[in-house]
Amino acid sequence: MELLPTAELHIHIEGTLEPEMLVQLAARNGIELPTTDPEAIRARYRFEDLQSFLDLHYGNLRVLRTAEDFYDLAAAYLRRAAGDGVRRAEIFFDPQTHVGNGIPLAAVFDGLGAALAESASLGVSADLILCFLRDRGPQAAHEILRAALPFRDRFIGVGLDSTEVGYPPSLFRDVYAMAAAEGLHRVAHAGEEGGPDYVWEALDVLGVERVDHGIRAMEDASLVRRLREERIPLTVCPLSNVCLRTVDTLADHVLPAMLDEGLAATVNSDDPAYFGGYVGANYEALRTELGLDQTQLATLAMNSFDACFVDEAQKEVWKAEARAAVLAPGPDVAA
Repeated sequence: MELLPTAELHIHIEGTLEPEMLVQLAARNGIELPTTDPEAIRARYRFEDLQSFLDLHYGNLRVLRTAEDFYDLAAAYLRRAAGDGVRRAEIFFDPQTHVGNGIPLAAVFDGLGAALAESASLGVSADLILCFLRDRGPQAAHEILRAALPFRDRFIGVGLDSTEVGYPPSLFRDVYAMAAAEGLHRVAHAGEEGGPDYVWEALDVLGVERVDHGIRAMEDASLVRRLREERIPLTVCPLSNVCLRTVDTLADHVLPAMLDEGLAATVNSDDPAYFGGYVGANYEALRTELGLDQTQLATLAMNSFDACFVDEAQKEVWKAEARAAVLAPGPDVAA
């Protein structure tokens, strides 16, 4: 079966830290872990909600200490992405976490940037999106954006992630205005655990160009209509949603309904080291477990390219590849 080219637009580089690399980096940097058995570490990845994941996830990130660590992390993701048919990756990173761990911001940018500079050799176009940790508040977001501006040429946009409920997008109005003035693209997590009102705020207060997750937008018919009419992309993460129990099972997921409504939904892996698979595994689960057909999978891939922050000519090149994959002989399309 032909590999389906796609873009991945909702991927946290810190969330690609596999247990094997966690153990390797801990040994390199002299950091003690509760266990050095990767399978025992992986067995802990059973979550009740978003916060239970975040508590474990942030603890693991203390092993990232040097530019070399960040390079190794990003290079490993990009190799996997290339193997999954990813043509474009717009990668989230959380500098506040690393600065809080005593890591110079330059080390983060140098390591991630070195890996991204090599991505073209893998057939992947990649850029960084700097995310604000919403639970640290708007002042901290301002501080990290100001600190990052000397590295402005190394990231293309800003995002908003971490704990959602209790931290509405409107708190970050001013820092998003600052980002817009710098010519940065703007995206934000909204409508994962927070309701449709968070999606409205992300659109109307922050002026986002894409909504990350957005699955609870389906609860508001007027919001669905706006998303459809304005072709606002939604970066949906199916396996993540199941793992974090925002949906009970994949069979309960709203993604087919999003497609039926004509929304610009895309497929992504979020934090794949924790949530059961990279973008290819998400496509495969949609095909085998949710029953999406060739046309629906192709629509998701086309949507992902339309939603990229690249020029229109490049989007058309990738979309032509996706169309060719759909038309290739075989019983179906696998990602």
